[in-house]
Amino acid sequence: MKKRHQQKLVILSIVLFILLNAPILLLFNSSQILIGMPVIYVYLFGVWGASCITSFIIFKKFDE
Repeated sequence: MKKRHQQKLVILSIVLFILLNAPILLLFNSSQILIGMPVIYVYLFGVWGASCITSFIIFKKFDE
């Protein structure tokens, strides 16, 4: 694996650690409903989906 791909994955891990940390999660902990789901669930699944897509793109470039 190239060094720049490793660096991107480390940055992705740090960003995910920050976004899934308790103080940030508590910002979205409310009783409001968005798209028929509580806001915190939309946030969690959004961050999770974005991280999956980002890591897929990084690993796809690794195969080149």
